Amino acid sequence: MQPSIFPSAPLPGYSLLDSGGGEKLERFGPVLLRRPDPQSLWRPRLTPSAWDAADLSFVRESDRGGRWESRQGAPKEARSESPSWKLNAGAASFIIKPTPFKHVGLFPEQASNWAAIESLRLELSAAGVERPRLLNLFGYTGAASVLAAKAGWDVTHVDASKTAITWTVDNAEASGLGRSGMRVICEDAMRFARREVRRESHYHAVLLDPPHYGRGPKGEVWQLEDHLAELVETAGAIALPRSMVVLSTYAVGYSPLAFQNLFAGLGDGTVQAGELAIPEALSDSGLAPRYLPAGFCARWARGCMHDVASGG
Repeated sequence: MQPSIFPSAPLPGYSLLDSGGGEKLERFGPVLLRRPDPQSLWRPRLTPSAWDAADLSFVRESDRGGRWESRQGAPKEARSESPSWKLNAGAASFIIKPTPFKHVGLFPEQASNWAAIESLRLELSAAGVERPRLLNLFGYTGAASVLAAKAGWDVTHVDASKTAITWTVDNAEASGLGRSGMRVICEDAMRFARREVRRESHYHAVLLDPPHYGRGPKGEVWQLEDHLAELVETAGAIALPRSMVVLSTYAVGYSPLAFQNLFAGLGDGTVQAGELAIPEALSDSGLAPRYLPAGFCARWARGCMHDVASGG
C-alpha cells in the first residue's frame, strides 16, 4: 500500500540531493545547504564527503534553534555574517535567508500546491475569468502570493508577522511586482477571515498554512486545535462556487484523515488529503524513488475538474 502523497513539482534552482540520518542536503541556487530534518530516519545514499561539501551547515544549539556555519571556499553569498541570496524560479525571484530556526524562507514542498493553483487559474481563464481572486492566510514570506500575482491572480496576502511581511515585500520587488502588484496586509489571519465573511467578500482560491501556535499583532492567540475548524469553515464561506481551499500543516499531531473529515463538513465539493513530499534528485539516477515527508495537506475543490483538486 502506498501512502497518499502530493509530490512537489520541479522548482527551478532547487534540488534535494540526499536525506537521511536526521538531515537533508539541498541546493538553493548557488548554495548547498545541510540542515536537520527529523523525518529522515533512513541512511543517506551519498558519501560523507558529499555531505561535507555543504556550503552552509546548521548547528543546533538548543531545542529553540541554532546557527549556520559556512565551509571554507563556499560561495561569497554563504560566507557573510547574515547570508542572503536570490533564487530565480521562473518568473519569480525569492530572497533566501537562513534563519536560526533552520528555515530559509522558501518551502519547496509547496510547489505541489502552487501547481494546483496554476491549474485552477488555467481552468478559470478558459471559463472567462480574467483575474481570479486569491487569499493567502498565514502567508509567511509570500512565495505562493508572488507566483500567483505574477501569473495574473488578484492576490491578498495576510500574515501577523511584520518580519514576514517585510520579507514578502522584498520577494515581490525582487520578482518585478510593483507596489500595486498585490495586496499585503499585516493582521491576524483569523480576524481578517472573519471580517471577509461579514463583508461578503469571496475568492476563487484560499490558501491556509497555519502554525501550531502563534500570536497576532494585537495579542490575538492562535492555537491550531482550538481554531482550525473555524478557519476551514470560514474559508469555505468565502469560497466562490468554482474554487479551491488548500490547507498545509507541518509538525502537528494530526493525520490526513482528520483533515479529510474536517473538509468533508463543508458539503459539496471533492476532498484530497495526504502528505506533501519532496523527491530526491537521486530518484532520477536509476535508484528506487525516495520522497522526503514534508507535512500534511488537504485540498477541497468545488465546481472544478477532478485533476485540479489532485494537483495534476
